Amino acid sequence: MTLKNQNQNKKSFLRRFFLQKEEKGRKAEKVSFDSSESHSDPSLKSLMSHQLSSPTPSSQAQSFRVFVATWNVGGKSPHSDLNLDDILQVHDESDIYVLGFQEIVPLNAGNVLVAEDNEPAAKWLALINQSLNRSYSVASRGSKSPLCSSLRFQKPSLKKVCKSFRTESGRRLKTCNCSPILERKYSKDCCVCPPPANMTEDYCSSEEDEDGLSNYVSIEISSPASANQMKYSLITGKQMVGIFVTVWVRKELVQHVSHLRISNVGRGILGCLGNKGCISVSMSFHQTSFCFVCSHLASGEKEGDELRRNLDVIEILKNTQFSRICKSPYSRAPEKIMDHDRVIWLGDLNYRIALSYSETRKLLEQYNWDALFDKDQLKIEREAGRVFGGWKEGKIYFAPTYKYSYNSDIYAGETIETQKKRRTPAWCDRILWHGGGIHQLSYVRGESRFSDHRPVCATFIVDVQVSNGGLRKALSGFNMKVASEEHLPLTRKYCASCTELSAIGEA
Repeated sequence: MTLKNQNQNKKSFLRRFFLQKEEKGRKAEKVSFDSSESHSDPSLKSLMSHQLSSPTPSSQAQSFRVFVATWNVGGKSPHSDLNLDDILQVHDESDIYVLGFQEIVPLNAGNVLVAEDNEPAAKWLALINQSLNRSYSVASRGSKSPLCSSLRFQKPSLKKVCKSFRTESGRRLKTCNCSPILERKYSKDCCVCPPPANMTEDYCSSEEDEDGLSNYVSIEISSPASANQMKYSLITGKQMVGIFVTVWVRKELVQHVSHLRISNVGRGILGCLGNKGCISVSMSFHQTSFCFVCSHLASGEKEGDELRRNLDVIEILKNTQFSRICKSPYSRAPEKIMDHDRVIWLGDLNYRIALSYSETRKLLEQYNWDALFDKDQLKIEREAGRVFGGWKEGKIYFAPTYKYSYNSDIYAGETIETQKKRRTPAWCDRILWHGGGIHQLSYVRGESRFSDHRPVCATFIVDVQVSNGGLRKALSGFNMKVASEEHLPLTRKYCASCTELSAIGEA
């Protein structure tokens, strides 16, 4: 059959196929692929929507371990001897690590209004990699990573540092694989039709836009390890002034990450600058959508300051918008935080304890966490329905995480030298979650004295929908049947940007 004849008949192939099945007494569902109906056919849209938004016979639930940590590091740049093993709980490995920092640089006018300093972010990445990939990057516990040592004296290209910690290209992580039927039609390697004219090569492959970490001149630095030697791969790292979030995934699981997108919302000076606000990371893992929100909310312990923090949360939920990476009209890639299947919010939320300093100190000395927590502003605001409605937080069994004297276990204000910096101790650093299929295993704080905050960590078991290949096999058999009856090449893909079914030759 000639190509011209194929083009003339291809709109009727599926219709004739279904009619034949009906004549044999088999149940078939009519789905039109006419060019005038392909984008508006209710039956097709219903089929695709159901397949993308709910578990199907082609998927099953599988559990993965997710580690989340938040740490306000007080504007201090880390030294190369800082060990993160205990904070990251490397003795009990997870599948995904989500690490959020606040104040990785001082929140001064130069960093807020001029150009943010990315050098501390590069150092934090090197230290995280040293802990997660320790067996590969460091020969023994007593030796130092060449990369970390070099950070003392060199100003590295952070884009290059991020790239060296990846086992997959940034372009691949941003591709769409939302459905076995419509898989990655717009990736460079397997797109049925050419991309739209306004989608350039830079858009598809730019890693600078993904990371936002490209302000350095290129300087040669020691590579931490080759990609095939790494146990964990960096998925993304993003900085907004002092907020820095980074996501790492076990190397063998990276192939199941897609739809990677990032959105920033500034809530600082003038209600829009980045000294306060959030960075949100959206991604799909297998067939489940995740959103990780790392925030630094309004500070202050005066009465009424909690309302400013409530407003920050409301505005973040309202204004966070993820780009539409899926070009299929039937895709359900979330564009808002609350549209995701699993959402984890971490950060310095800055909610305080509604007691005087002396009353708080008295309960602290008694280790009376329950009485203290009853006066926690976040607990009060949530129970009143003013913020984080429907969200969950694990029970707190640890002391308030703020504010400590540097390199000390003493809260600021307990000595003459620190009285000017005195703050009422509070649980400023928190981790909450939203959505089903999330089970918290632990909620603890770290004991590093590096900052005036203590890091807070949580470990979760998260249920994820994983494809078992059943639908793919069924579709493969279906396509082979149609090709056999119509004497067409076996490979078929339906491209959502086109208005007709495309037949692709084996060549």
